[in-house]
Amino acid sequence: MDTDLTDKVVLITGASGGLGAEMARTFARERARVVLHYHTRQDAAQTLADELAPADCVALGADLTSESDVASLWEEAEARLGPIEVVVANAGIWMPDDVPIHRMTLDQWNQTVSADLTSVFLCMREFFRGIERHQIMDPAAVLIGSTAAVFGEAGHVDYAAAKAGLVYGFLLSLKNEIARLAPRGRVNAVCPGWTLTPMTQKFAADPDIIRRSLQTIPLRKVGQPQDVASAVMFLASSQLAGHISGQMLLVSGGMEGRVLNEPDEIDPQKAV
Repeated sequence: MDTDLTDKVVLITGASGGLGAEMARTFARERARVVLHYHTRQDAAQTLADELAPADCVALGADLTSESDVASLWEEAEARLGPIEVVVANAGIWMPDDVPIHRMTLDQWNQTVSADLTSVFLCMREFFRGIERHQIMDPAAVLIGSTAAVFGEAGHVDYAAAKAGLVYGFLLSLKNEIARLAPRGRVNAVCPGWTLTPMTQKFAADPDIIRRSLQTIPLRKVGQPQDVASAVMFLASSQLAGHISGQMLLVSGGMEGRVLNEPDEIDPQKAV
């Protein structure tokens, strides 16, 4: 199937992690030219670039909460591969400890909002400037949210609020703004549920956690990185999703905000 992504310049933030790396592999298979952004994990990003050879990929570092770093990232990416045509805003943080709001520090709140929302603002601002500067005809952005934005997440109000801001007000504003710069420009979002990555692997090893987590998921299984990457690739493709903009796609096994499965109905061996 033709995705029309051949030779498109795609920038993926947070490409050194589990989801970001799988997205990079997916775009490379479509013969896109991929900018692999990393923050601190240069070795992982460069190893990924080497893995994807002979695909045209470059690993570039930046602190996405820094205006100057984001501007430099775009400048270097354009110098190496050309104008950015697709952005996947994947980078972000999730604090592993449950902290209720009455115990949460302002520092934690600010850190999460900065990493998960402000960083995307800075990247999208630079992307839109590039669209205008280079007169890109069919740019696309895919924002990576979370089911926490839709259903909330007790103990992680900072993360849920930042992601909700991203996939509601931010997304719905940008899908209108991008069309004023490029008539066929699109912005969409993918909201993964629990997905098996190196970060979540330790939780998947605990049958009790699996049973509790899958009580709200009718498919009774944990998502795989390729599930998310395929959805992102679909929305990034003007050939496959050229008339889709401003939409939020949940990749979560049909998750609902209510219990659907009892623990004894879930087989942890078949869930991962």
